[in-house]
Amino acid sequence: MHYLESKEDRRFREEVRDWLRANKPKEARPDTIAGQVAYDRAWQRTQYEGGWAGISWPKKYGGRGLKPSQQLIWCEEYSAAHCLVHDSYWLALNHAGPTLVARGTEEQKAIHLPRILKGEAAWCQGFSEPNAGSDLASLRTRGVVDGDHLVVNGQKIWTTFAHLSDYQELLVRTGPSEGRHRCLTWVICDMRLPGIEVRPIKALDGHYHNCEVFYDNVRIPLANVVGGIDNGWSVAMTTFGFERGPAAFGGVCDLEVLVEDLIRYARETSGSDSRAIVEDTMIASRLGLARAQMQSLRSLMYMMIAADESGTELGAEGSILHLPYSELEQALTRLAIDILGPGTLSRDRPGSWVYRYFMAFSATLAGGTSEILRNVIGERLLGLPR
Repeated sequence: MHYLESKEDRRFREEVRDWLRANKPKEARPDTIAGQVAYDRAWQRTQYEGGWAGISWPKKYGGRGLKPSQQLIWCEEYSAAHCLVHDSYWLALNHAGPTLVARGTEEQKAIHLPRILKGEAAWCQGFSEPNAGSDLASLRTRGVVDGDHLVVNGQKIWTTFAHLSDYQELLVRTGPSEGRHRCLTWVICDMRLPGIEVRPIKALDGHYHNCEVFYDNVRIPLANVVGGIDNGWSVAMTTFGFERGPAAFGGVCDLEVLVEDLIRYARETSGSDSRAIVEDTMIASRLGLARAQMQSLRSLMYMMIAADESGTELGAEGSILHLPYSELEQALTRLAIDILGPGTLSRDRPGSWVYRYFMAFSATLAGGTSEILRNVIGERLLGLPR
């Protein structure tokens, strides 16, 4: 596929670049919970007030209603400006919001979408459980209908930024366990409701990203159910479609910037033998492979954009982007550690290579393990037997 940027898109790119240069945060994101909440909300509000929130969201819900190709331009320039891609608003903007646009009621959209764009509500995802991660259909957290409420009991784990979030996209079992995916419900959960306990988990990199969440007779209004009772698997597949597809654009663009930064460093820095690091044929080969893989991922993004703009629903094709992206992230961080050597082994600075190296361990787990994604591609796209 050959993608040509129009004059309109080039003007848009310059506008994005100029605005980010003038408005991106000057300070690093703090490492305290209160500091992160304030930082993320302020930056999201700045984007909203500048007219850059929800670029491809429909105008009626507060977005700009622009083309997917212009959303990609935003992601490219955002990463090139070295802005933080994954903060506590990432899931609201890339999971919850798009899912509500596609599957929510008009009342749910009116309540939640403007708050997301204005930086008034961060979201987290309550899907995985201690014994239901890759096999999500076996989850046990239960929701029982009681009048006009759903009463929830159970536990979730690996809930990213739950300690920073106002709402949660929560998947619960509302039918018998033998019903598997046919008896699940996707519901909007207010994280301030009585009975919710959040326990942050210290990660390998020394920071807090994920949490355990416990539910003890949490009463959630039935008006918060998205897609209907027992129809949560279908809604969750909509969510995964965004997570494994367009939601990954920002991460892919960020990874591309990192590849080029690493190549530049290898060209400008001498190794132990006084030659430029890139003159090591093994290092040069690995850097070349990483750049080639990035071009492959870029082609996949163009395919998705072309499909979206032509009205074609891709579905399982999103896994084709998510799988190589997550594996390349791990390979690139290993390569960076090899190039930079012991001098980079410090966890003190979020954004450092060792910080990214530890973070990358989760890349092939989040959004579906590599094994799950290979099964999806094999069975749903290639027609291979289960």
